[in-house]
Amino acid sequence: MDAFMQNTFVEAAANFSVAVLSLILFLAIFETITPYKNWEEIKNGNIAVALATGGKLFGVANILRFSIEHNDSVLTMVTWGAYGFFLLVFSYLMFEFLTPMFKVDKEIAADNRAVGLISFIISTGLSFVIGAGILS
Repeated sequence: MDAFMQNTFVEAAANFSVAVLSLILFLAIFETITPYKNWEEIKNGNIAVALATGGKLFGVANILRFSIEHNDSVLTMVTWGAYGFFLLVFSYLMFEFLTPMFKVDKEIAADNRAVGLISFIISTGLSFVIGAGILS
């Protein structure tokens, strides 16, 4: 069984499967945090919601990528992914807190693409910072 699990194709499939399941779980959590329905808004063409959600997807996937590169355990990858997701959500809440002149969630729900783009950039940019902190 060890030889089977050390096959690079099996390892890649395991990492991929766990990453996809993690992304689904984290997006479900993000859906409960936001006051709007992400997928309904995206279906209706809300670009700002698509940018904010895409930023979270990209951010978590990027953190998982760093974790896969620097660790050899699927459990470690999931742990870093969860920790990174927590930090990305925290940064999203800080974005809301640090912009008292408007409500980020309200602006994104109203399809304010400038706010959606900034949210995307915050998530993707910080995912590189979080990923850089992942140690072997």
